[in-house]
Amino acid sequence: MPIKRVVSEDVTEAAPGLWSNCLVVGDVAYMSGLTARGKDFNTILGDDEYEQTKVILEKHKALVEAAGGKMSDFVKLTIYVTRIERRELVWKARKEFFQNDFPACTLVEVSNLAHPKIFIEIEGIAHVGHGTY
Repeated sequence: MPIKRVVSEDVTEAAPGLWSNCLVVGDVAYMSGLTARGKDFNTILGDDEYEQTKVILEKHKALVEAAGGKMSDFVKLTIYVTRIERRELVWKARKEFFQNDFPACTLVEVSNLAHPKIFIEIEGIAHVGHGTY
């Protein structure tokens, strides 16, 4: 089965030769680490972890839907934060996107992300068509 690149008009793609936001192999969608950068790729949307998590999960939702799936298809998230003491804000936002069986998840504190105002980055794996809601 060939690898298929999936794009969404709601998620800005990186410049050619850097990375793909979403690749699908069979029914598995692999999402790159996404941040709260705006469509201009310069503006940072959201002033805290809660707001940035919502922006990022909206991007994941747009990509998984472009691949033919839904949020309940996500089976794994890896979350990078710069301020782990504010992780409760991440969990609060996640509850707005997932229900019942949440994806498996890893939370890692890092010293920096791509911009000082970016507090969170999330990558994910979804099995398209296997979610329950």
